[in-house]
Amino acid sequence: MTADDDVRAPGAAVTVALCGHWEHEPPCPLAPHHTDTRRSGDEVRLRVLFAAEPDAEAEVRGRIEAALARSIFTGPDGRVTHWDVRSARSGRLRDDELPHAEQLVHH
Repeated sequence: MTADDDVRAPGAAVTVALCGHWEHEPPCPLAPHHTDTRRSGDEVRLRVLFAAEPDAEAEVRGRIEAALARSIFTGPDGRVTHWDVRSARSGRLRDDELPHAEQLVHH
């Protein structure tokens, strides 16, 4: 992503894929989730935490991957942001994420 691109766009794309819109009343209908974005130059790392029933996990992961693979998002201000996905994978929950993960589970 360039410096002019909105780093919130990939996370918003994920929220739209999971919830139908980036603004909605809680709880998330399919999977309560949180996105964290970190920029380093032109590289942006997005981490998505979500809580889902075991039988919904594959659907949630598929929606996240599809949203990111589109590589484009138009924000509420009409601003179009593009990105290239270089890699994607599931990861382990970090110790510092445990409290937030517990909150997601209880929603």
